[in-house]
Amino acid sequence: MSKRIPGLYKRGKQGIWHIDKCVKGYGRFLESTGSSNLKEAEQYLIRRLEEMRKASVYGIRPERTFRQAATKILLDYQHKRSVGRYAQSLKALDPVIGDLPLRQVHQGTLDEFIQSRRKQGIKANTINRDLAVVRRILNLAARLWRDEYGLTWLETAPLLQMLDCDDARKPYPLSWEEQARLFERLPDHLREMVLFKVNTGLREQEVTCLRWDWEVSIPELKTSVFVIPGNGVKNGEDRLVVMNTEARAVINRQRGKHPEFVFTYTNGKPTDRINTKAWRRAREEAGLPQVRVHDLKHTFGRRLRSRGVSHETRQVLLGHKNGQITTYYSSPEIGELIEAVEKVSWSDRSTPTLTLIRSENSRKFPAIGRRESRGAV
Repeated sequence: MSKRIPGLYKRGKQGIWHIDKCVKGYGRFLESTGSSNLKEAEQYLIRRLEEMRKASVYGIRPERTFRQAATKILLDYQHKRSVGRYAQSLKALDPVIGDLPLRQVHQGTLDEFIQSRRKQGIKANTINRDLAVVRRILNLAARLWRDEYGLTWLETAPLLQMLDCDDARKPYPLSWEEQARLFERLPDHLREMVLFKVNTGLREQEVTCLRWDWEVSIPELKTSVFVIPGNGVKNGEDRLVVMNTEARAVINRQRGKHPEFVFTYTNGKPTDRINTKAWRRAREEAGLPQVRVHDLKHTFGRRLRSRGVSHETRQVLLGHKNGQITTYYSSPEIGELIEAVEKVSWSDRSTPTLTLIRSENSRKFPAIGRRESRGAV
């Protein structure tokens, strides 16, 4: 019977073999082999000892897989807002490159992933976000992450080429007549949310998660605003939400329905999305299958611009990140913002008609160049 290699011992109910060994020039080496099979554990120990020798004597990096690097970035970024997006991309990437050594992850080995996503109908912009996660990991592995020998995980990070976003869908701001057609086909709880969204420019999640304790009274203006904490905003900054006549009316109709959330279903339960079957059915019935929930935000922004609202003010109202915009506002400043959003309110009858000109090169959006008077929403 062959003698067991020194430095291995069993641990736990499953009998997993662990390493506890003093290695010259390294010190005490503690690590799990991940196996309850003695032969596999010994092979693992031999391989790790050889890696140590090569690293300490010749400066040869231990082999690490992309999956190991992906696990590290998720652990390192677990408290960052971007971790959810990273996890989504890594879930799609893992079946293709998860088992590859880091040094083998490059443009060539990513081609299979890119082609697969293309066949699934995934847009180039989404694929680029996935590739950006790979690029981030490779750069960290080559520049920041170091092992116990002081070596980076990767010698150099390869260049990754992003895709041309020639398939990106253009925004579709609604005309007043289209808004009327769409809104009248929505159930009450959805209609309230989209009416609020098109009058405030909020993102979908900002609307569905809106809470009463974020409301701040402004007595001198006889109104209120909402301040959404940065952890619920895409750019990570607190979001000021000022309301015009229509948006305030929506908020007042929601009071008393739920103690915590502003928008709920008819049975009083909080909502988690606007893009539901009811939304998609209403689009079809209104003859607007191309309209997305995010187009309501584009509609708000386009109407502000058509009324001559300044670029900086639009950035504040749309929640765009800008280092020169303060997060503190005086009552007169809030008053000016309210005056701006009133310009896109249905109650402001002085608003000029909005001319929408859509590209005649688009198959989905035939050439439209028309002036439309407002219809009730």
